[in-house]
Amino acid sequence: MKTVLISGASIAGPALAHWLCRHGFRPTVVEIAPALRTGGNAVDFRGQVHLGLLERMGVLDDLRAVQTGGTAMRFVDAHGRRLMEMPADFAGGEIEIPRFDLSRVFYEHSRAGTEYRFGDRIVAMTDGPQGVDVTFASGLRRTFDLVVGADGVHSGVRRLAFGPEERYVRHLGYYVATWEMPNDLGLGRDSLLYNEPGRMASAGGDHRDPSRAGGFVAFASPRLDYDRHDREAQRAILLDRFAGMGWEVPRLLAALREAPDFYFDAICRVDITPWSRGRVALLGDAAAGATIGGMGTGTAIIGAYVLAGELATAYAAGADHAVAFARYERLLGDFARRCQKGGDTTGRFLAPRSAWGARVRNGALNSRLGMRLQMWAADDRASRIDLPDYPLSRAQPIA
Repeated sequence: MKTVLISGASIAGPALAHWLCRHGFRPTVVEIAPALRTGGNAVDFRGQVHLGLLERMGVLDDLRAVQTGGTAMRFVDAHGRRLMEMPADFAGGEIEIPRFDLSRVFYEHSRAGTEYRFGDRIVAMTDGPQGVDVTFASGLRRTFDLVVGADGVHSGVRRLAFGPEERYVRHLGYYVATWEMPNDLGLGRDSLLYNEPGRMASAGGDHRDPSRAGGFVAFASPRLDYDRHDREAQRAILLDRFAGMGWEVPRLLAALREAPDFYFDAICRVDITPWSRGRVALLGDAAAGATIGGMGTGTAIIGAYVLAGELATAYAAGADHAVAFARYERLLGDFARRCQKGGDTTGRFLAPRSAWGARVRNGALNSRLGMRLQMWAADDRASRIDLPDYPLSRAQPIA
């Protein structure tokens, strides 16, 4: 039985573990966080490729039970008057799920056949003819047949196996942040968004707890020099960038000052090829990520299915991982890069650099034709792939 170490227990990692178990592999997932991460924005799936694959995984009913019903995005002026609205089926696809619930469902459907190691991470790897010798931060040392980096845009596996992040991650001119806050604005299930040139601030109600809400901001900026692990430095950047902004932004910033945790990152994209080196491969955002707007979650679950299926097919035919890795990238590469391109314009869409740019965006999407074209483009990107039908060694999903 082949052993596979997967770095990352967000979405791509547990999805890959699920499929590897069903093909008879023995996966281990290592995650730096002490438990499954809570919070995070809702993620969406659209089109028959996404929904068909979720059904094939055996998770679709579980996901429907926790779906949000979609989140409409309403752009407003400084007085709260509506300027433009994107309906829930545009912003939320055909099924929208809180990120934590999606991660939890994938974890629950993979844990029976997977070893999960929380609160640890890979610090060194040596790729040899018999396997990959791995050293963990905890001091543990083990050897695995294969290693997969499913650990996001800032992948540690990619850094160890391929080189520094600067070679592969491109800044797209914007930063985003999210945090939880009390629902002092009386928000419903939808999101309100407010623009000033180069800045966007948003608040949306929590679908599970009406007393809670989420803040979300985006701003235009050249690459900033900051420590990704220094939360107070990141908080200071946000407070400075949004000082003096109108609408309800002072309330959002007051909540940010009290928020124990928040997410802050650049809008960026990952460009790397090939996606594998020796016995190490990349999956999801680590291979072809876009921080936001690039359909990364849908691409991750498709990639997990293809990677596990190609590994099983190669080994069954007497071939090796190199054959599987090459076919995996050949089948998925163009699709992933098409989806990824959606993230190139996300910053300009959320926070146009001029008032004129915001008016053009609002005018285009206030027209029925403009909205239809946007929805068609999103659905088309999500559907333009034909997936192989891989035979499974287990007839039913692991519960």
